[in-house]
Order: sequence, then structure tokens, then C-alpha cells
Amino acid sequence: MRALRTSLLAVAVSAGMLAAALPAGADVGPAPGSPGVGDRLYPLLGNGGYDALHYDLALRYAAAAPSSPATGTVTMTARATQALSRFDLDYSGGAIGGVTVDGVAATYTRPQEELAITPATPIRKGATFTVVVSGFTATPTPPDGSTAAGTAFFVTGEGSATAGQADGMHRMFPSNDHPSDKASFTFTLDVPSSVTAVANGVLARRTVTGPRTTWTYEQKEPMATELTQIVVGAYTVVPRGTVGGVVVRDVVPTAKLADYRTQLDVEKRQLAWMVARVGPYPFPDYGTLVVTAPDLGFALETQTLSLFDTTWFTDRPEGVWSPTMTHELAHQWFGDSVAPSAWTDIWQNEGHATWYEITWAEENGQLTDDYGYPTVDELMHAVYADGDQARADHGPVARPLSGSVDDLFSSQSYEGGALVLYALRQKVGPAAFARVERAWAQVLRGRSAGTAAFIATASVASGQNLAPFLGAWLYGTRTPPMPGHPDWTVNPVGAKPVGAGVQKAAAPDRRTRR
Repeated sequence: MRALRTSLLAVAVSAGMLAAALPAGADVGPAPGSPGVGDRLYPLLGNGGYDALHYDLALRYAAAAPSSPATGTVTMTARATQALSRFDLDYSGGAIGGVTVDGVAATYTRPQEELAITPATPIRKGATFTVVVSGFTATPTPPDGSTAAGTAFFVTGEGSATAGQADGMHRMFPSNDHPSDKASFTFTLDVPSSVTAVANGVLARRTVTGPRTTWTYEQKEPMATELTQIVVGAYTVVPRGTVGGVVVRDVVPTAKLADYRTQLDVEKRQLAWMVARVGPYPFPDYGTLVVTAPDLGFALETQTLSLFDTTWFTDRPEGVWSPTMTHELAHQWFGDSVAPSAWTDIWQNEGHATWYEITWAEENGQLTDDYGYPTVDELMHAVYADGDQARADHGPVARPLSGSVDDLFSSQSYEGGALVLYALRQKVGPAAFARVERAWAQVLRGRSAGTAAFIATASVASGQNLAPFLGAWLYGTRTPPMPGHPDWTVNPVGAKPVGAGVQKAAAPDRRTRR
């Protein structure tokens, strides 16, 4: 075990996991925080120099019309990780009314998609400070699933909703818009009393004042900004009781309440199924949000309330929408609770969600409807055969070629990520694999972590040094041999893929985007 520990220590150091234990450098004077966190795929996303702790987002919707704009104020509480003369928020929305830092007016500029703020007095390292950006306006747009700009804040048939993955939420409100800096949230939504407002987390209070109602939601568990959900309109909240203490509720179009009152109830069984495999659910509530937005083109795991458009249920059989519900539910552990530390780690989100989707589908006789293959083994065999082509087209599983929709949300992140987990299970066996999955979901609960951390966690939980094995599967340009299947072969790059059908059986499918 000494050799194993030495190897794991090397992995941890390379991932920066021991940085907190190293001696701090010499103190320096105030300096600007960096305008990005160094994400390989999104260089200017996120910001350096501080750690966001909490957002209080207050929005006022003047009218009930679906296209009604919202005016807002966001208050971010943060801790300075360096002495700051200036710092940035991500923001590419409209004009703002003003900025204060600790109650004192601050100056600001708008370079690229940034809001660069200069406080009246520099902020010392380690200090907790509050920045308020007031008077911004956000207007929902018709949904366009091909761009983040077309879905961050979009019009539905009943009102409006949000879907900011991967880099979209700063188009709606100023924030540190990167999953490496999660924070708790308070949402205060002031809307006409004729509509319903729902956001991530738990309803804390609802106050009616004449023709208007204020809804306040608390998301106390850390959340990445890209998982924000704010839905306002003609919706009904459908309570479904509890599963193991988790409150289950859905949000559906009021006009279509009869269609979804019983149809979505399967999520309770799916929730119990997931808990049995990966451990306690990480939030106090869960549910499904259904909106009328046929051009959305994907489902999305917004935290505690997964987003679907109505076409998932009207244009596809149960053998597709039920496994897809499991996919988005699985994200609550893999992608939401344990978030990626960089967008190159998106395979951790989508590979895990796809793994539990196809496992659920196989167990419930739905995999043929969902993917066109009757068993997980046959599906993974087809994905394996096209592995080199997928790596050539989109990059290794843990290193997408770019942050474009085609590369970030390609089959490599989904089926390719699931294939890595299948190979891991073949390598270590079902019992050790179950320990790895549970350890990842529970030990890192509420945190952001990268691929190196997954390799280290898998090695410790399985009792094997998996760095060479998983390194080849995740970063190699060629598909490694599959343990337990010496007869499996990989097609040459450029050959007609035998696994061309390895996509969701019913298009269009969320893999074009999420």
C-alpha cells in the first residue's frame, strides 16, 4: 500500500489538492483580481481574488405576460482571497443602475463580458465584503437551444424560465459564473398575484400585498450559478409527498395539469432507486419542471428542479422520457452537489448521469426505446467500437477540444463518459465500483472537484492505483482495451461507424446541448 499512497499523493499534488497545506506566500499590496479563473474552455469565465459565499437575487416582474422583463438587484457576499484593488463579476446583460461595496458607491467599467468594480477603499485579504449591483434589467427571449444566450432567460408558453448551462447565467444577472465557485442563494421574486413563481431550493415565505405576491426561496446548499432556475407564469405546484424525508414537488403548466398530475410520479421510485446506489440525496427537495418551449431542445438538471419541455412527454414514448428523468435526477448528485471544478470535467456530470440512465432503462425494459439496444453490454460495445472516432472528432473524454456546443455536449461527454465508468466497473468489479460511486457522491458532497480528484477517490475506494488505467481512458487519444472483453475491437478512424445509432433513439435530443 505504500506505493499506492505515494502515487495518490502525486495525483493530489498535481490537482492542487494540497495547496491549502502549503506555506502562504508573502503578503502583497492590493491588486486587481483576475478577470477569469483560467478555465481552459472559457478563459474569462469566473473571476479571481475572491470566493463567493452567498447571493441574494431580488427580481421584480412588472407584468404577467410571458415576455415581461424583470428588473433586479443582486447582492453578493464574498471573502477576499487576496488584497483587492479591483475585482470583476461576470455580466453581459443590459445597463445597470449602480454598484456599492460594503455600502459605499463604487466605480465600474464593462470590458467584454465583465463588470470590473473598483471599491472606494481596497479590500484586505481575508475580509468578507458585500457588493450590490442594482437596477439591472433582464428580458426573456424566445428559446434557442443552439446558444447559451438563447436559453439563459427564455420565454415559455406560460411565462418564463432559465437554463444557463454552461456560460449563460451572467447574461441575466451579475455573478461569479463558474462552477468552481459555488454559493448559497436567496431568491426574492415580486410578481403579479395571478402567476406563480418558483426557484431553486425551499419556499421560505409567500407574502401577498394587494395585486402582487412576493415569493422567497432559500437554496442553502452550495450551488453553481449555471444551475439557477427561476420560473414565473401560469404554473401549478404539484406536491407528491416525501421519499426518505426528501420533499417531492413538481411544477407544471396549469392548463396541462391533468396531463402531468400522475405521469411524473415515477420520480419517487427513481429517487429511492438512486439513493440505494449512491447514498443520501444531497438536498431537501426535488421535482420536475415542465414548460411549453418546443424549441428548447434539451432537458437540464437545474438544482432541485429539473427542467423539461412538454415535447419530452408528448413526442416520445415512456421508454425515453422515464430514463431521461433518471438522467436529470442523477445529476443532482453528479454535477449539482459535486460540481466540476472546470468545464473540461463535464464528463463527470454527463457520464455519470448517462450511466444511471441506461442502468435504469435496462432494469425497466426501456433501453431499446431509449438507445436502440436491449442491454447495457451491447450498447457499450457499440460505443466502444466508435471510440477512436469520437476521440478524433471531439477530443479525449476528459479533454474536450473546445467549449462549443458540439464538443462540450458531444457523445464523448455522455456515452463516452458512461463507457469509462463501464470500463472501471469491469476493472474493479461491481462491489468496488459501487464504493467508488458512493465515495465520490458523499465525500465530495457540496464541493467542486476535477478529474484528478475522481481518479484519487476511485483509487482509494477500490484499493487499487487506478491512475494509469483511468488516465488512459480519460486522456488518451486511442481507446484502451476493455477489461473482460478481449474480443472487442475499435473501428479505424474514418471508417463507417457501426454505432451510428448510439444516440437517443428519439431525436431531437438533449445531447446537442446539455
